[in-house]
Amino acid sequence: MSLKLRADCEHGGLTIMSSSDFIETLQWTTEAKAMLKNIPYFVRVQARKRIEQLAREAELDVVTPEIVEQARAEFGQ
Repeated sequence: MSLKLRADCEHGGLTIMSSSDFIETLQWTTEAKAMLKNIPYFVRVQARKRIEQLAREAELDVVTPEIVEQARAEFGQ
C-alpha cells in the first residue's frame, strides 16, 4: 500500500493518507459504457460512482457488464 503525506494545518502535523484516498478513474469495456449510457442522465453520475465502487471492491481494474448488472440489481432496476 502506498502512502501519501498531507499537511494538516488545523493540528499542526501531518496526516497519513492511503492510496485509496486518491481514487483514479477505472477503465470501462465498450459494453459497460453502452450500459451506462442507458441509465437516465439525472442519476448517471451517482450510478457511475457506485458501479466503480463495486468494481474496486471486487479488485477489478476494468468495469465490466457484469459489474454494471450487479449495480442495476442493487438499484432495483
